[in-house]
Amino acid sequence: MIERDHPQLSIRKQCELLDVNRNRLASRAPKRTAEDLELMRQIDAIHTEHPFLGSRKIVLELRDLGHGVGRGRVRRLMKLMGIEAMAPKPYTSEPSPENPVYPYLLRGV
Repeated sequence: MIERDHPQLSIRKQCELLDVNRNRLASRAPKRTAEDLELMRQIDAIHTEHPFLGSRKIVLELRDLGHGVGRGRVRRLMKLMGIEAMAPKPYTSEPSPENPVYPYLLRGV
């Protein structure tokens, strides 16, 4: 639709005529780099060996292997891969069975 090397119309003019923002023309960076794919392979290997490790411990394992990564990147890659630590989740909404249940005395008042 927009020709970058048009002989008569500049890109700015073409975008103005089509009512398109010029920032939409810039190519986006690739989502996954080769380094990310290598890290994902390493994370998968660590997770397969130790499925109870979370992102903090996996970062430490990766640093021991020589990768300089941060926790945010590892969390993002783990989320992308669908990996999470095997740990019990908190049961904050379930009442304890040994706690007494009191009747609501204001019902119907």
